[in-house]
Amino acid sequence: MKQQPLAPLPWELRTYIMGIINVTPDSFSGDGIMQADDVIRASVNQARLFLRQGADILDIGGESTRPGSEPIDEQQELDRVIPVIKAIRNAFPEVRISIDTYKASVAEKALTTGANWVNDVWGFHADPELPAVVSEFGVPVVLMHNRSKPGSAQLEARLGGRYVGVEYDDLIGDIRRELLESVALAHQAGIPDDRIILDPGIGFGKTVSQNLELLDRLDEIKDLGYPLLVGPSRKSFIGYTLDLPPDERVEGTAVAVSLSIDRGANIVRVHDVGVISRVVRMTDAIVRRNQAGQES
Repeated sequence: MKQQPLAPLPWELRTYIMGIINVTPDSFSGDGIMQADDVIRASVNQARLFLRQGADILDIGGESTRPGSEPIDEQQELDRVIPVIKAIRNAFPEVRISIDTYKASVAEKALTTGANWVNDVWGFHADPELPAVVSEFGVPVVLMHNRSKPGSAQLEARLGGRYVGVEYDDLIGDIRRELLESVALAHQAGIPDDRIILDPGIGFGKTVSQNLELLDRLDEIKDLGYPLLVGPSRKSFIGYTLDLPPDERVEGTAVAVSLSIDRGANIVRVHDVGVISRVVRMTDAIVRRNQAGQES
């Protein structure tokens, strides 16, 4: 059943939390739901936990996007995500559900089934049919910057994959320009600005040092004038900086999240919702104190 379009979130009030539900067997972070004996029950339980811990949006994806991962076909992706979306929508009728896909056919089925956001890691550059689907359903869309190439991914057993040798003429300038190219594709399909959210693509086609610089300069991406989603959670740039595997990166994630909010992030996409929700509330209390009407 097609969901009614939701009113845009009041971005000025606080930072919102997107909880990651990976319906995959090969998530880089080791949290893929498909490792469970009962995938549907595990997904609903994870959704319940995330909502109790403070998640505002649940992002459901069926294809791993880790460096070096192999793409899956449309039917595999549908088989993974559609039953999970149905189950979570039935259990939590009011929750915002995001479908993490770049395929128009998957997005359309997901939006008909119960999703009400689209999160495209290729920023409308992978499937030319996706903008029309988003426009038809009138839903918010996250457009991410992505220069990932399989040949530039370097894998290390303990720390996972990272990108090496990725060159930019002007890191922030190039990212800004390419994000605006995605925005232009959205406009061509009739998607209004108040339905567009930008993601600078931390960890996607960027080296460790480039990711660190991008986080430090996120305010220059925010200056484009759109709500900003940032997803640093457990990413390899944290692992290679701290020499830690994915399950020991919560402190590094917390720092990245807090700095992202200080530089303008409106949504943070994370695995560790309980811990990060406290980081978000504390950072908001400092960064957004005037917006929230608190004493200076």
